[in-house]
Amino acid sequence: MFFAKAADAQLYLGVATGEYNAMNSLYLNPANIAGSKEKIEISICSFGIGADNSLGTFAKLGDITSGNINTFNNSGANTFSMLLPAAEMRGPGIMIGLNDAHQQSFALTTRIRVMNQFNNFSQSLYSLVTNPNQTAENYSYQTSNFNWTAHLWSEIGLSYGLVIFDNGQSQLKAGITLRYLGGIDYLSMKGNNLDVNYKNGSDTFYASHSDLEFASNIISANNAITNGVTASSLLSSFFGSKAGSGLGADIGLTYTYRFDDDGAVGNKDDKDIDGHKLKLSAAITDLGAITYKEGNNFIVDVAGNGYVTGTGLSENSGNYANFRNYVVGQGFTADTASRSVKVHMPTALLLSADYQVYQHVFANLTYLGNLVNRQLYGNSYYSQVTITSRYDIKLFSIGMPITYSALAHDVKLGLGFRIGGFFVGSDDMLALVSSNQHGFGFYFGGYIPIYKNKSSKEINQ
Repeated sequence: MFFAKAADAQLYLGVATGEYNAMNSLYLNPANIAGSKEKIEISICSFGIGADNSLGTFAKLGDITSGNINTFNNSGANTFSMLLPAAEMRGPGIMIGLNDAHQQSFALTTRIRVMNQFNNFSQSLYSLVTNPNQTAENYSYQTSNFNWTAHLWSEIGLSYGLVIFDNGQSQLKAGITLRYLGGIDYLSMKGNNLDVNYKNGSDTFYASHSDLEFASNIISANNAITNGVTASSLLSSFFGSKAGSGLGADIGLTYTYRFDDDGAVGNKDDKDIDGHKLKLSAAITDLGAITYKEGNNFIVDVAGNGYVTGTGLSENSGNYANFRNYVVGQGFTADTASRSVKVHMPTALLLSADYQVYQHVFANLTYLGNLVNRQLYGNSYYSQVTITSRYDIKLFSIGMPITYSALAHDVKLGLGFRIGGFFVGSDDMLALVSSNQHGFGFYFGGYIPIYKNKSSKEINQ
């Protein structure tokens, strides 16, 4: 729970905003697969993991791997938020585009995701628990409306995209993805209030006016999320039985306006140029929740006053039984129950504009905004704005996303490459060459594209 390493989910912005990568672009907006250039696209596998936080900065990754440097430098902020880790593995999938008058497309996707997130958490409490032997002055503080949720789940999605209107110059597309969500494991603690008094030189602090709620389907530490996530554990989790279930969805619209430099529709000189001058996109992603039913799910309501230690919290937060026994033993009141809980998805709003600067050169502006009440059980994203410059042709594309993060209040630089159906990149890569970065992240994967033949109308355009 208190492992000082933050991670942020990857959107693959260096490649996902391109015109020759429908399976990745559907995660930004399911309408993107409608009328796509691919007749068939088979997704093999991809993996992404990243980092972002407002607590402190990382050293340069090369120095971290050498083991001769402090990997994380705490900035001392009063409160902070972070994701640690957030990773996903996109499994096998397929998209089929119908080359008919309506330009419909269907896609089947699979995915495993894990998010472990602190939101609005007290830095003083975090430091005390992660470093119980720290030397500090006596202090008192009050923290409220904080949330910690760790969640591991699987997804099977069915997407449908349709070109609603197309007169050659303007095009409107709509899309929807419906997902079956399989809950595997989760731990969550949310607090309305916690007053803390700490005495210098002691691992013990006094917590009063406590109003906390701890929920989990993890009864013992044998299968706890904090044991770590590996490729083999992700695969076994996907095919194994689920502790919870639910439905999720993405919905979206795109509008495309086409004209060339002479004002004519499309581009007469180059068949590989997409032809759009401006593309506008709006989508809501990750609607839904996973319900963990009564009988394999437990809740502890903690209230009152008591003495706890940093070591005690760190050692007993990994599962329901240990946490409940620990807080009761320290003098708190703990009401326990077995009842169902909804763990909410990280619902977000995605808005983007893609502009053709010249032939194969495009500029993309993407905004991501949180739509979740962070005091509910579940995870959430933090707002960001990204400008991506991109060179895009059928065989090859390269994109450079520049992102402002509202979480870290910094600017991130990424780079993404696609050669045929193989892609690799990062939405935040400065930690490769510079120290004191708030995050980092990388992704890679592959797919098999089978492109549509150009119609005579498209060739003429």
